[in-house]
Amino acid sequence: MTACVGDFGLARFLPEASCPFPVHESSSNAIKGSIGYTAPEYGMGSKVSKYGDLYSYGILLLEMITSKRPTDDMFKDGMDLHNFVTMALPERVEEICDPVLVQIEESSSTTNPRSNRRNQVPNDQRQRVVECLTSIARIGVACSAAMPRDRKDMSNVVAELCLTRDVLTGTRRPREHL
Repeated sequence: MTACVGDFGLARFLPEASCPFPVHESSSNAIKGSIGYTAPEYGMGSKVSKYGDLYSYGILLLEMITSKRPTDDMFKDGMDLHNFVTMALPERVEEICDPVLVQIEESSSTTNPRSNRRNQVPNDQRQRVVECLTSIARIGVACSAAMPRDRKDMSNVVAELCLTRDVLTGTRRPREHL
């Protein structure tokens, strides 16, 4: 589960440094990027664009919250990571998230001294975590839309992620459908 810059960046070679072709010619007509992270439009010959990187970023977000790779064996017959998360939104997000993300432990200062067991975590804290995971899932789905024009703009993604962080840390109250 180590993300690499190459996973959603499209490597470009400096034509003058890597090949004898004139600068205005392309040195490759193949699909560029990593399988599972490459935007669908690249398979149809579209030029490299910021929308392709946005798609890859969305897939990376979905991979991080589900702990499932886009190339997982479970994704076949039209099912993919994007659809898997979309079908769970919003009521079943907790079911598809990596269980580690929804584990909440209270700090040691709240441990009951008469017992080695920790006190029950307040339900509102767990709900806040699930709301934030739902928000991140929505962002990932919006970034990984099949059509480039349907993808969320990166400035909006950053704003929503900042809001999600603030809700999780308790510095801002959640609003409906982050």
